[in-house]
Amino acid sequence: MTTVLIVDDQPLQRYGFRILLESVPETDVVGEAAHGAEAVRKAAELRPDVVLMDVRMPGMDGIEATRRIVAAGDRSRILVLTTFDLDEYVHAALRAGASGFLLKDARPEELLAGIRAVAAGDAVIAPALTRRILDEYARNRPATGRDPDEDPRLTSLTDREREILEAIGKGWTNGEIAAHFVLSESTVKTHVGRVLAKIGARDRIQAVIFAYDIGLARPNAG
Repeated sequence: MTTVLIVDDQPLQRYGFRILLESVPETDVVGEAAHGAEAVRKAAELRPDVVLMDVRMPGMDGIEATRRIVAAGDRSRILVLTTFDLDEYVHAALRAGASGFLLKDARPEELLAGIRAVAAGDAVIAPALTRRILDEYARNRPATGRDPDEDPRLTSLTDREREILEAIGKGWTNGEIAAHFVLSESTVKTHVGRVLAKIGARDRIQAVIFAYDIGLARPNAG
């Protein structure tokens, strides 16, 4: 059973999400919040597996709420819901610690699958969309001039794990990584798990952000 907290300033939107989530046995809506501050409080109180987080809300927005929930070290993973697929707020949400995002007009089965994926520690952004978002993010990111080899988090990675991290940074799926390096998908999954643990990333999306931040990945790198 995956517990969910719904955060949206529109009552009808919250109601629609609740009806959908309560229609399937594997999800349980444990609460609702109408703004960011309420979301932070209820996330700490209810400790849901997943927080469905709207971005644009009066008062504390979804970005700051995401940042505070993640900073508190709670078990909850944040799935951001947005109206636009290249919404400027999405980049900030990912940096704040969100595990991914979906469009509000996603099909019901996509939302349910996204919740399951996030609860399991995966990201819910499709690889092609990941490339678009992160290419945009990288173009707007100030140049750091940092040498990736100077980052201490990379020193513990094996050569293969570093290759895997670079592939993750390009938005490749496990299947694409497996085909490129002639590995089984189960082996790739193991490598990805070790990479996440060694660099301290909560999930795959955070690993991509890390790769971009240190300059290991770059726009249109293939």
